[in-house]
Amino acid sequence: MLDLAQTADYLRQRDRFLVLSHQRPDGDALGSAAGLCSGLRELGKTAYMLNNPQTTARYIPYVEQFIAPEGFKPDCIVCVDMADEDIIQVNARELKGKADLSIDHHKSNSLYAKNNFIVSERASCGEVIYLILMELCGHISPETAKLLYIAASTDTGCFRYKNTTADTLKTAAALVDAGAPNGIINKTIFMTQRKSRLLLESYIISSLSFYKDGEIVIASIDRAMLGKAGADEDDLEDIAVVAGQIEGVETSITIRELDDDLCKVSVRTVHYANADAICKQHGGGGHGMAAGCMLECDIKEAERLMLEATEKVWKTQ
Repeated sequence: MLDLAQTADYLRQRDRFLVLSHQRPDGDALGSAAGLCSGLRELGKTAYMLNNPQTTARYIPYVEQFIAPEGFKPDCIVCVDMADEDIIQVNARELKGKADLSIDHHKSNSLYAKNNFIVSERASCGEVIYLILMELCGHISPETAKLLYIAASTDTGCFRYKNTTADTLKTAAALVDAGAPNGIINKTIFMTQRKSRLLLESYIISSLSFYKDGEIVIASIDRAMLGKAGADEDDLEDIAVVAGQIEGVETSITIRELDDDLCKVSVRTVHYANADAICKQHGGGGHGMAAGCMLECDIKEAERLMLEATEKVWKTQ
């Protein structure tokens, strides 16, 4: 495991970087990847991120200038915000086993890369990238600050989630000082929704299932529901927060049907840091209060399995 100085030195001594992220990338993955590329370019390096075909329209304007041209041959492959190679972005599967450096904030990181810099006490990978860039050159540009603000703000729900720390807020303040347009980003990402997203939320709320006297809630999103709302991937950003907003809920489980026998699960907890323990029972993981997994079954079976997994570690950790 590398420390901060070693990671900065590792990047300083290399060039021609290709940055990868995970499947269905969120704002932290994309902001971290683009922010790292931007910071490395400011040092005179050649740095690109591999185009992630699952990037939603909301983030494309922020990252498109950093997308690698076809045929780019890197000398160093860096993975960001990716705890395990099994969730590597779908067009990079042939690069499994070839990561030179992993930069992450997930405690569950499997240390798959040749070199790893993991800071699990940080709420977002964007904060970790900020630490590295400040170690490298002591300052960042407004463009880099904007991208890292997107990373830090999205993984903390605009600094509302319990993972937000004093260090997170200090980093956010430093990014705003460096030129991040926080007001514009907050309005665009957190305060603007399409009609289809609001319709989808209404369907989710009307079909919630409650257990343990209302302390466990399961929100199941099937493909028919998406079609009825006219929703697409852009509307599913941070959809796991919907069920967790209900008063009295300790554990919220959001299950999305991807295919007849494939479901994506997101688990959020409030007081007990056992989301990771719940999802690990089915090969997933993440943070104590936010984790996920994939289930190869239909949506009804997924509901049963996740309720069973939750009850096994109910109100522990």
